[in-house]
Amino acid sequence: MIDRLSRNPLALAGAVLLAALVGAAAMWGLQRAAPGTLDALDTARVEAVVRDYVLDHPELIPEAMDRLRDRQMSKLIEANHKAILEPFGGAWIGNPKGDVTLVEYYDYNCGYCRASLPAIAELVARDPKVKIVFREFPILSEESIVAAKLSLAAAEQGKFKAFHDALYAGGQLTAQSMAAAAKQAGLDMTKAAAMTSRAEAEIAANRSTAQQLGLTGTPSWVIGDKVVSTALTLEELQKAVQEAREKS
Repeated sequence: MIDRLSRNPLALAGAVLLAALVGAAAMWGLQRAAPGTLDALDTARVEAVVRDYVLDHPELIPEAMDRLRDRQMSKLIEANHKAILEPFGGAWIGNPKGDVTLVEYYDYNCGYCRASLPAIAELVARDPKVKIVFREFPILSEESIVAAKLSLAAAEQGKFKAFHDALYAGGQLTAQSMAAAAKQAGLDMTKAAAMTSRAEAEIAANRSTAQQLGLTGTPSWVIGDKVVSTALTLEELQKAVQEAREKS
Protein backbone atom coordinates (compact mmCIF):
# COMPACT_ATOMS: atom_id res chain seq x y z
CA MET A 1 0.00 0.00 0.00
CA ILE A 2 2.75 2.47 0.96
CA ASP A 3 4.66 1.59 -2.18
CA ARG A 4 1.60 2.29 -4.35
CA LEU A 5 1.06 5.64 -2.63
CA SER A 6 4.69 6.62 -3.03
CA ARG A 7 4.28 6.30 -6.79
CA ASN A 8 1.28 8.64 -6.71
CA PRO A 9 2.17 11.93 -4.95
CA LEU A 10 -1.42 13.19 -4.99
CA ALA A 11 -2.73 10.00 -3.41
CA LEU A 12 0.06 10.09 -0.85
CA ALA A 13 -0.71 13.72 0.00
CA GLY A 14 -4.38 12.86 0.37
CA ALA A 15 -3.62 9.91 2.64
CA VAL A 16 -1.30 11.99 4.78
CA LEU A 17 -3.89 14.75 4.99
CA LEU A 18 -6.62 12.28 5.94
CA ALA A 19 -4.43 10.90 8.71
CA ALA A 20 -3.68 14.43 9.88
CA LEU A 21 -7.37 15.35 9.94
CA VAL A 22 -8.26 12.25 11.90
CA GLY A 23 -5.41 12.78 14.33
CA ALA A 24 -6.23 16.45 14.81
CA ALA A 25 -9.88 15.71 15.44
CA ALA A 26 -8.98 13.02 17.93
CA MET A 27 -6.67 15.40 19.77
CA TRP A 28 -9.43 18.03 19.77
CA GLY A 29 -11.76 15.49 21.35
CA LEU A 30 -9.20 14.58 23.96
CA GLN A 31 -8.53 18.21 24.84
CA ARG A 32 -12.22 18.99 25.24
CA ALA A 33 -12.95 15.92 27.34
CA ALA A 34 -12.55 16.02 31.09
CA PRO A 35 -9.22 14.58 32.25
CA GLY A 36 -9.34 10.84 32.52
CA THR A 37 -12.71 10.44 30.77
CA LEU A 38 -11.39 9.10 27.44
CA ASP A 39 -9.52 5.82 27.38
CA ALA A 40 -7.85 4.15 24.40
CA LEU A 41 -11.13 2.62 23.23
CA ASP A 42 -12.88 6.03 23.31
CA THR A 43 -10.03 7.58 21.36
CA ALA A 44 -10.26 4.88 18.71
CA ARG A 45 -14.00 5.50 18.41
CA VAL A 46 -13.45 9.25 17.93
CA GLU A 47 -10.88 8.55 15.23
CA ALA A 48 -13.23 6.11 13.51
CA VAL A 49 -16.11 8.60 13.50
CA VAL A 50 -13.93 11.36 12.08
CA ARG A 51 -12.40 9.03 9.50
CA ASP A 52 -15.81 7.87 8.34
CA TYR A 53 -17.02 11.47 8.11
CA VAL A 54 -14.05 12.53 5.98
CA LEU A 55 -14.46 9.50 3.72
CA ASP A 56 -18.17 10.28 3.33
CA HIS A 57 -17.26 13.89 2.44
CA PRO A 58 -14.16 13.52 0.24
CA GLU A 59 -14.59 17.07 -1.03
CA LEU A 60 -13.00 18.17 2.25
CA ILE A 61 -9.65 16.69 1.22
CA PRO A 62 -8.95 18.77 -1.93
CA GLU A 63 -10.26 21.86 -0.14
CA ALA A 64 -7.92 21.25 2.78
CA MET A 65 -5.05 20.47 0.41
CA ASP A 66 -5.67 23.73 -1.46
CA ARG A 67 -5.57 25.68 1.80
CA LEU A 68 -2.41 23.88 2.90
CA ARG A 69 -0.74 24.56 -0.45
CA ASP A 70 -1.74 28.23 -0.34
CA ARG A 71 -0.41 28.56 3.19
CA GLN A 72 2.90 26.95 2.25
CA MET A 73 3.16 29.05 -0.91
CA SER A 74 2.51 32.23 1.07
CA LYS A 75 5.40 31.37 3.38
CA LEU A 76 7.65 30.60 0.41
CA ILE A 77 6.81 33.89 -1.29
CA GLU A 78 7.47 35.80 1.93
CA ALA A 79 10.81 34.01 2.39
CA ASN A 80 11.81 35.06 -1.15
CA HIS A 81 10.19 38.49 -1.02
CA LYS A 82 13.10 40.46 -2.49
CA ALA A 83 13.88 37.92 -5.23
CA ILE A 84 10.25 37.89 -6.38
CA LEU A 85 8.72 41.31 -5.72
CA GLU A 86 11.61 43.75 -6.03
CA PRO A 87 12.28 44.46 -9.73
CA PHE A 88 15.66 44.48 -11.39
CA GLY A 89 16.25 48.12 -12.23
CA GLY A 90 13.31 49.54 -14.14
CA ALA A 91 11.69 46.20 -15.06
CA TRP A 92 8.24 47.23 -13.90
CA ILE A 93 5.22 49.29 -14.91
CA GLY A 94 2.21 50.74 -13.12
CA ASN A 95 2.08 52.33 -9.69
CA PRO A 96 5.48 52.20 -7.91
CA LYS A 97 3.61 52.20 -4.58
CA GLY A 98 0.79 49.92 -5.69
CA ASP A 99 -1.12 48.02 -3.04
CA VAL A 100 -0.89 44.81 -5.10
CA THR A 101 2.19 43.68 -7.03
CA LEU A 102 1.71 41.22 -9.85
CA VAL A 103 4.88 39.45 -10.97
CA GLU A 104 5.19 37.90 -14.43
CA TYR A 105 7.88 35.33 -15.19
CA TYR A 106 8.18 35.43 -18.96
CA ASP A 107 10.20 34.47 -22.03
CA TYR A 108 10.41 36.76 -25.07
CA ASN A 109 10.09 33.71 -27.32
CA CYS A 110 6.82 32.64 -25.65
CA GLY A 111 3.71 33.15 -27.77
CA TYR A 112 1.48 33.07 -24.70
CA CYS A 113 3.55 35.82 -23.11
CA ARG A 114 3.09 37.92 -26.25
CA ALA A 115 -0.64 37.19 -26.18
CA SER A 116 -0.78 38.42 -22.56
CA LEU A 117 0.46 41.91 -23.45
CA PRO A 118 -2.98 43.46 -24.10
CA ALA A 119 -4.39 42.08 -20.83
CA ILE A 120 -1.44 43.45 -18.85
CA ALA A 121 -1.71 46.87 -20.49
CA GLU A 122 -5.46 47.00 -19.90
CA LEU A 123 -5.06 45.93 -16.27
CA VAL A 124 -2.63 48.80 -15.62
CA ALA A 125 -4.91 51.24 -17.45
CA ARG A 126 -7.97 50.22 -15.43
CA ASP A 127 -6.34 49.72 -12.02
CA PRO A 128 -4.20 52.67 -10.85
CA LYS A 129 -3.18 50.82 -7.69
CA VAL A 130 -1.48 47.82 -9.30
CA LYS A 131 2.22 47.35 -9.98
CA ILE A 132 3.57 44.85 -12.54
CA VAL A 133 7.06 43.42 -12.06
CA PHE A 134 8.67 41.55 -14.97
CA ARG A 135 11.10 38.74 -14.22
CA GLU A 136 13.24 37.27 -16.96
CA PHE A 137 12.70 33.51 -17.23
CA PRO A 138 14.31 32.48 -20.55
CA ILE A 139 13.65 28.75 -20.96
CA LEU A 140 12.66 28.26 -24.60
CA SER A 141 15.73 29.03 -26.72
CA GLU A 142 19.20 30.54 -26.92
CA GLU A 143 17.61 33.66 -28.41
CA SER A 144 15.48 33.88 -25.26
CA ILE A 145 18.63 34.16 -23.15
CA VAL A 146 20.14 36.86 -25.36
CA ALA A 147 16.88 38.81 -25.26
CA ALA A 148 16.68 38.47 -21.48
CA LYS A 149 20.19 39.85 -21.06
CA LEU A 150 19.41 42.83 -23.30
CA SER A 151 16.17 43.41 -21.40
CA LEU A 152 18.03 43.46 -18.09
CA ALA A 153 20.56 45.90 -19.55
CA ALA A 154 17.66 48.09 -20.65
CA ALA A 155 16.16 47.85 -17.15
CA GLU A 156 19.46 48.97 -15.64
CA GLN A 157 19.65 51.89 -18.06
CA GLY A 158 16.08 53.00 -17.36
CA LYS A 159 14.88 51.92 -20.81
CA PHE A 160 13.07 48.69 -20.01
CA LYS A 161 9.61 49.54 -21.32
CA ALA A 162 10.98 51.09 -24.52
CA PHE A 163 13.00 47.94 -25.25
CA HIS A 164 10.24 45.59 -24.08
CA ASP A 165 7.65 47.18 -26.36
CA ALA A 166 10.01 47.49 -29.32
CA LEU A 167 11.14 43.88 -29.12
CA TYR A 168 7.61 42.52 -29.00
CA ALA A 169 6.57 44.86 -31.82
CA GLY A 170 9.49 43.58 -33.92
CA GLY A 171 7.86 40.24 -34.58
CA GLN A 172 9.79 36.95 -34.48
CA LEU A 173 12.68 36.89 -32.02
CA THR A 174 15.90 37.00 -34.05
CA ALA A 175 19.32 38.59 -33.80
CA GLN A 176 18.10 41.26 -36.19
CA SER A 177 14.89 42.04 -34.28
CA MET A 178 16.81 42.24 -30.99
CA ALA A 179 19.40 44.59 -32.47
CA ALA A 180 16.64 46.76 -33.93
CA ALA A 181 14.80 46.91 -30.59
CA ALA A 182 18.00 47.80 -28.74
CA LYS A 183 18.67 50.61 -31.24
CA GLN A 184 15.10 51.90 -31.10
CA ALA A 185 15.19 51.97 -27.29
CA GLY A 186 18.52 53.81 -27.32
CA LEU A 187 20.32 51.03 -25.48
CA ASP A 188 24.01 51.63 -24.75
CA MET A 189 25.52 48.35 -25.97
CA THR A 190 28.89 49.00 -24.35
CA LYS A 191 27.22 49.25 -20.94
CA ALA A 192 25.08 46.25 -21.80
CA ALA A 193 28.15 44.14 -22.51
CA ALA A 194 29.80 45.30 -19.29
CA MET A 195 26.93 43.96 -17.17
CA THR A 196 26.78 40.48 -18.72
CA SER A 197 27.81 38.74 -15.51
CA ARG A 198 25.15 40.59 -13.48
CA ALA A 199 22.52 39.72 -16.06
CA GLU A 200 23.52 36.05 -15.94
CA ALA A 201 23.36 36.10 -12.14
CA GLU A 202 19.87 37.62 -12.24
CA ILE A 203 18.63 34.99 -14.70
CA ALA A 204 20.11 32.22 -12.56
CA ALA A 205 18.44 33.67 -9.46
CA ASN A 206 15.08 33.86 -11.26
CA ARG A 207 15.40 30.25 -12.35
CA SER A 208 16.22 29.17 -8.81
CA THR A 209 13.22 31.02 -7.39
CA ALA A 210 10.98 29.68 -10.16
CA GLN A 211 12.01 26.15 -9.28
CA GLN A 212 11.17 26.73 -5.61
CA LEU A 213 7.78 28.11 -6.61
CA GLY A 214 7.11 25.14 -8.87
CA LEU A 215 6.68 27.24 -12.02
CA THR A 216 6.09 24.96 -14.99
CA GLY A 217 6.34 27.35 -17.92
CA THR A 218 5.71 30.84 -19.21
CA PRO A 219 3.94 33.00 -18.53
CA SER A 220 3.80 32.31 -14.81
CA TRP A 221 2.45 34.72 -12.26
CA VAL A 222 2.86 35.52 -8.59
CA ILE A 223 -0.12 37.53 -7.36
CA GLY A 224 -0.40 37.97 -3.61
CA ASP A 225 0.06 34.49 -2.17
CA LYS A 226 -1.02 32.78 -5.40
CA VAL A 227 1.21 31.21 -8.05
CA VAL A 228 -0.23 30.40 -11.48
CA SER A 229 1.60 28.86 -14.44
CA THR A 230 -0.62 29.65 -17.42
CA ALA A 231 -1.79 32.54 -19.55
CA LEU A 232 -4.51 34.59 -17.84
CA THR A 233 -7.23 36.74 -19.33
CA LEU A 234 -7.84 40.30 -18.19
CA GLU A 235 -10.79 39.12 -16.12
CA GLU A 236 -8.69 36.41 -14.45
CA LEU A 237 -5.92 38.89 -13.68
CA GLN A 238 -8.42 41.33 -12.21
CA LYS A 239 -9.97 38.62 -10.06
CA ALA A 240 -6.56 37.50 -8.76
CA VAL A 241 -5.57 41.09 -7.98
CA GLN A 242 -8.86 41.69 -6.15
CA GLU A 243 -8.42 38.53 -4.08
CA ALA A 244 -4.89 39.60 -3.15
CA ARG A 245 -6.15 43.06 -2.28
CA GLU A 246 -8.84 41.66 0.01
CA LYS A 247 -6.28 39.55 1.87
CA SER A 248 -3.83 42.40 2.42
